[in-house]
Amino acid sequence: MKPHAELKDFWESRLQSDWTESGVGYKALGRAFNIWMYRVRAEGFRREAAAVPLDLTKARVLDVGSGTGFYIRQWRALGVESITGSDLTQAAVDRLRERFPSASFLRLDIADPAGALEPGSYDAASAMDMLFHITDDDRYKAALRSIGEAVRPGGIFVLSENFLHRPEQRSDYQVNHTLKWITAALGEAGFDVIHRVPMLVLMNAQVDAHPLWRKLWGGLLRAVTLTEVTGWLAGALLYPLERRLVRILRESPTTELMICRRR
Repeated sequence: MKPHAELKDFWESRLQSDWTESGVGYKALGRAFNIWMYRVRAEGFRREAAAVPLDLTKARVLDVGSGTGFYIRQWRALGVESITGSDLTQAAVDRLRERFPSASFLRLDIADPAGALEPGSYDAASAMDMLFHITDDDRYKAALRSIGEAVRPGGIFVLSENFLHRPEQRSDYQVNHTLKWITAALGEAGFDVIHRVPMLVLMNAQVDAHPLWRKLWGGLLRAVTLTEVTGWLAGALLYPLERRLVRILRESPTTELMICRRR
């Protein structure tokens, strides 16, 4: 596990050099494949967020770890006008302010926002594909507490995680926690889980699958995405199947989306 300062420098450098889908996504699979992957993510996010019990046209939304602004764009597509984005890196915040001039952006560490977020001031919050990059468990829980304090009672929290049924997995830049651990941490932060659905199935690392399948499928994905041309073709072929799978399956061996309500 890397120290927090080193993790921050890692993301600052990565987003400075690659502010695209591959920079914030599964970089080893290339940008072309990630574009197809993010199409599936976008459809799933909009489908689930559109069903939350809020009038989104009047909602104030906080997006944590905005990156390239992908989910800022999804909230906008759902009719949200009042959006505050945030990111740990100055590289992202500077570019986000240029890309989305009508939104507000804060450079902050969500585990220690230092008073930047007014308590109970948001109707909804999102933290997509970023919490598993908080590799210190105490900071992860602190991040959830900060989000819980920012969201009003009855408000909604949308997050994506890997929610393992297998034992947790740790590396320098990512920790995949168990479903039980994350659910307990959300409860401590004042959130009740409403439901959880697959966000991806085959188009991402199979982190919650049997190790043999994980290795075989991961090797195949990397092989077919060695070039941008083959990556684009692989993404185009998997896309219709992936769209179907995320709708019919109840659980996934990779990224899932969860909707929570603030107590």
